[in-house]
Amino acid sequence: MAKPGNTGLRRLVNAAIFSYKGAKAAFNNEEAFRQETYLLLLVVPAAIYIADNMSKALILISSYLLVLLVELLNSAIEATVDRISDEHHELSGRAKDMGSAAVTLAIMICAGVWLAIIF
Repeated sequence: MAKPGNTGLRRLVNAAIFSYKGAKAAFNNEEAFRQETYLLLLVVPAAIYIADNMSKALILISSYLLVLLVELLNSAIEATVDRISDEHHELSGRAKDMGSAAVTLAIMICAGVWLAIIF
């Protein structure tokens, strides 16, 4: 349920602020997200160079952004699980492993898209 007074433009501004805070937290606290963000600086120019039209370049870039998106979700899962408890629990491990598997799947999708467009 929306908070009273948090509608319209104010809601959009708040959403942008929260999104920025989330991306900043991931960058500052998650090595994998930081590495993938740095790699984005190479991916964008490479996509533009490799693609023979803007649509293909956007597909290449979007497939890589999918990796960042899933990494953010995985980091959120891990932070939530760690917040709940430090002790080992089968369900906690399962949640973290599933998040990791999702990142791996996103990387595989990205690699497949790049290979399909390159070759």
